[in-house]
Amino acid sequence: MAAIVFDNVSLTYPGADEPTVKSLDLDIRDGEFLVLVGPSGCGKSTTLRMLAGLEDVSEGSIRIGDRDVTYLPPKNRDISMVFQNYALYPHMTVAQNMGFALKIAKVGKEEIDRRVAEAARILDLTEYLQRKPKALSGGQRQRVAMGRAIVREPQVFLMDEPLSNLDAKLRVQTRAEIAALQRRLGTTTVYVTHDQVEAMTMGDRVAVLKDGVLQQCDPPRTMYDEPANVFVAGFIGSPAMNLFTLPLTDEGVRFGGSLVRISDAARKATDSDRITLGIRPEHLDFHARHSDKGLPVTFYTVEELGSEGFAYGRLDLGDGEDAPMTVRTFGREEGLRGQTVRVVPREDEVHLFSAVTGDRLPS
Repeated sequence: MAAIVFDNVSLTYPGADEPTVKSLDLDIRDGEFLVLVGPSGCGKSTTLRMLAGLEDVSEGSIRIGDRDVTYLPPKNRDISMVFQNYALYPHMTVAQNMGFALKIAKVGKEEIDRRVAEAARILDLTEYLQRKPKALSGGQRQRVAMGRAIVREPQVFLMDEPLSNLDAKLRVQTRAEIAALQRRLGTTTVYVTHDQVEAMTMGDRVAVLKDGVLQQCDPPRTMYDEPANVFVAGFIGSPAMNLFTLPLTDEGVRFGGSLVRISDAARKATDSDRITLGIRPEHLDFHARHSDKGLPVTFYTVEELGSEGFAYGRLDLGDGEDAPMTVRTFGREEGLRGQTVRVVPREDEVHLFSAVTGDRLPS
């Protein structure tokens, strides 16, 4: 096992005007489960491929443990990679697939059998060792791909969207299994996904990328409570945070008939007469329907999820302006569609960002 360091790493493809990954500085601790997340094209898979040695670094360096691996070939980096499409050999049994890399490395048969049996036990695959991939479900194939990585006993696991081919129910089950397995083995793991729910539920820390630039790297709870900028605020959380850019007055921010007071520190940090205010759907409470307090929202649809739901509508900002707003509902709120209902933001859960840079402002 080993720590990983990206030191000012960039990659620019030939003929490209801009780097795909720009000046990435990232320290991954020994034994940590780090998730790289971001929208398509943000550079997360490219970052993983640079770490694997499958892409050449244009600038900077990469270290695994005490070794500079920037220019080492993949086979010399002591890593194992789990791919999105499993990449299993269809003509081989599960046992043969799991032990193939060890066979190529000329590891003894008894040692191969021992490692394969141990990995199969950990992954609950023992009864499937003599089957071929076509006789397995998607989740079982994914576990075989994990087993193939485990038997090599590498310093680092790399996982590139390994759950994207599974159905929704199996994804939930398998992500829990992967997270539990990583904590049991204690192997440093870098996991790439575009699914922020996966990122928040699996990682010790989450690194958010946008256009090849690292936006924030923190534990999931910190990422949720203190997003570094507007992009992270809108990307982390499901459904996304409600964001509004509003005029800043001497009193604070007039927000749909309500006043949100702004601290002196936030005023000093802003560089505009406008400010971006964010509030998560779960931090809005329904008020009495005939009250004049709170924010007037006209709802047009409600997603009923059983124990909770999400109501989508338009917030009346005044002066003929409105904006989309999402509110989490509890207790099976009745009759919201087509109705204007007032909601109240929890004062200590309001987030403030610069309207110019998008950066978080001090509270």
